[in-house]
Amino acid sequence: MFDRKIRNNLRNTETSFLWGPRQVGKTTALKLQYPQAVFLDLLESDQFRKYTTRPQILSEELLAIPHEQLVVIDEIQRVPELLNEVHRLMEKTGRHFILSGSSARKLKRGHANLLGGRAIRHEMFGLVSAEVGPLFDLMRFLNHGNLPRHYLSSEPKRLQKSYVSDYLKEEVAAEGLTRNLPAFADFLRVAALMDTEIVNFANAAAECGVSQPTVKGYFGILEDTLLGRFLPSFTEKVKRRVIAAPRFFFSNVGIVNSLLKRGVIEVKTEIIGSAFESFICHELFAHRSYGELDHNICYWRTASGIEVDFILGSADIAIELKAKDSIGGRDLGGLKAFAEEFPKCRKILVSLVDRKRITNEGIEIYPVQEFLEELWEGNII
Repeated sequence: MFDRKIRNNLRNTETSFLWGPRQVGKTTALKLQYPQAVFLDLLESDQFRKYTTRPQILSEELLAIPHEQLVVIDEIQRVPELLNEVHRLMEKTGRHFILSGSSARKLKRGHANLLGGRAIRHEMFGLVSAEVGPLFDLMRFLNHGNLPRHYLSSEPKRLQKSYVSDYLKEEVAAEGLTRNLPAFADFLRVAALMDTEIVNFANAAAECGVSQPTVKGYFGILEDTLLGRFLPSFTEKVKRRVIAAPRFFFSNVGIVNSLLKRGVIEVKTEIIGSAFESFICHELFAHRSYGELDHNICYWRTASGIEVDFILGSADIAIELKAKDSIGGRDLGGLKAFAEEFPKCRKILVSLVDRKRITNEGIEIYPVQEFLEELWEGNII
């Protein structure tokens, strides 16, 4: 059993939305955190039918439950009409709810009641290194992905394939997120090829045989279902001309492995670089969210091709990744170039070396596990 970081953020003194990808462990975490809460699971067919037919019955049922008892409604996006009842009960009785789900897209597009800013928004991520503890294994993360069941499984590829199929059927098709499911399935493969890369919407549209607006809409579905995110470019006060287009990252490298039918990722293989970037990106965004921090996370790339993988804050920290165990002078070029423009930034290179060292230019070269420990202990940002 993993001790999930999100439990530190959830409080029963306020109504909250808890969003997270499918199978990330939202229900398990909530039941562990609030074993005495009333749980309504809208994935259960009888519950779904009851509240779809007559959402106002929720108010009647809660009259029989002590006012101070927390109510958890799981998969709230399946019955948007319930949000009106929740809103009314919050205003009338002051009762608190936790409303969890895998996507707010259907709610937003249907102009559902999102409680007018009266609910705190939380996001739950896949497993992070600090939750795994002694069981942390970088290569296992890169091959299995970060969903709890997948990480522990001896047959992750079968689970990853089933996950993609279920996502298409139950998340995309069942929720009516797109009318053209075959085209969206083709898009998933194309998007996986672009994982960690700068997005060219025109090329993606041509590959999928759809229009650019359609492709942008498809990327929006991945964002809204929390299966991916864009990483913006850092353009703050730079002398060099920089690339302004965003990079795209799937939230789970295991899904990318399945979509691309990758073999086993190992050290010194060609595919380890992008998988390593995807993993560290996941850790940085999860750390910011769970720590309730608000710093920017960007990347930096000049028109001439000089780049740094992640810039945190306003050029406070520059992080470069190298998925190899031997670091030479050429590997430091991006950090040195960035430091010429932002000399006060902290310069970090995360790699597979066995011991930390610091160069004469002040670049800290971290072993990946030590970097992750420092990150979650609050010593990086």
